[in-house]
Amino acid sequence: MGIGVGVGKGVGMGVGMGVGMGVGMGVGMGVGMGMDVGMGMGTEIGGGTRIPSRNIFRFKTTARGTTNSQTDSPYSLSPVGGDGPLGGSLASPRRTPRKIARSPFKVLDAPALQDDFYLNLVDWSPHNVLAVGLGTCVYLWSACTSKVTKLCDLQPDDSVCSVGWTQRGTYLAVGTNLGEVQIWDAGKCRKIRTMGGHRTRVGTLAWSSHILSSGSRDRNILQRDVRAPNDSFSKLQGHKSEVCGLKWSYDDRELASGGNDNHLFIWNASSSEAMLKFTEHTAAVKAISWSPHQHGLLASGGGTADRCIRFWNTSTNSALNCVDTGSQVCNLVWSKNVNEIVSTHGYSQNQIIVWRYPTMSKLATLTGHTLRVLYLAISPDGQTIVTGAGDETLRFWNVFPGPKSQGSVHDNSVWSLGRTHIR
Repeated sequence: MGIGVGVGKGVGMGVGMGVGMGVGMGVGMGVGMGMDVGMGMGTEIGGGTRIPSRNIFRFKTTARGTTNSQTDSPYSLSPVGGDGPLGGSLASPRRTPRKIARSPFKVLDAPALQDDFYLNLVDWSPHNVLAVGLGTCVYLWSACTSKVTKLCDLQPDDSVCSVGWTQRGTYLAVGTNLGEVQIWDAGKCRKIRTMGGHRTRVGTLAWSSHILSSGSRDRNILQRDVRAPNDSFSKLQGHKSEVCGLKWSYDDRELASGGNDNHLFIWNASSSEAMLKFTEHTAAVKAISWSPHQHGLLASGGGTADRCIRFWNTSTNSALNCVDTGSQVCNLVWSKNVNEIVSTHGYSQNQIIVWRYPTMSKLATLTGHTLRVLYLAISPDGQTIVTGAGDETLRFWNVFPGPKSQGSVHDNSVWSLGRTHIR
């Protein structure tokens, strides 16, 4: 099957690969799509599996003139600035704001991305390689070389439901519709092992060193030590519906799980009982993200009937804040370089929002996807995000600054590669 790659207009970035990846600026791509329809207690409806039928990862031309210049800029300090009768003459910011481009610098085709809210089909490795699940296949895309590699092709009656890189980025876990978890050596394109234990699809995966957690539609979370011969050593039970979100904390001490039962649970590494249970969401909890800046700070987002981002302190078992975003929350990820968080949304606005924490003021609202933004991944250097939606596109956005030692401005000209086809 043909695989096309090229580049759309705009800026981009490249990254050195290898174990000691040199980051000039990281980029990659994310894929996916899913559906979350609020029905009763946050029931989320997913779509069926399709097989890619055309070139994947083909670059599309980014629409020109789509800058989102209106509206809710936190930098408009005077109501008479901007489009007011006095123009911007009275709007004098106290500091020069960071400019976030309102258009993606790259748009790629991603045919046959499953339209299913519960799946997690995109992950970005520390070596700047993006893993994408499309139908029965997993593809790897190198942000350094734009090379596309087909990692695996499952049997015809199965499909990819989740992908997750190890923290060192050398091995990839693949969750399948039949309930298997496969471990692949990405460098050698070789399957290491297959683990069972789930009765049905595995829609979410999370690594903690050599421990792999898998969440399934069978409502269970299995803890697996990939060094051990047994498929799992612990089963975490508590959710009353499909487990659709899993994230380990940065210190690997706590695992957060979200389910279609609208519940958010916190587990520790040594117990099979949830140590904290948060039940305030009113729809499925897929979006989960731990703060890299504050121990115990967790963000979670609810589906269509909820629309809220909630913040929790797991150290004190307390709710901190709740923000109604106005639309279904599909994904959350914190910046590791600044105290900001990005959310992606579905019904009804299909937008991407960059927030400053803890004020939760909007730094930018990004639009362009025509369907729900169900997938999100962030580059290894923490500066670029890739989003995927039911419109079968992947869009790359520069949203966060780089590490302070590197400055906050990138030369993305290396992404202007013209149109290239890889077969």
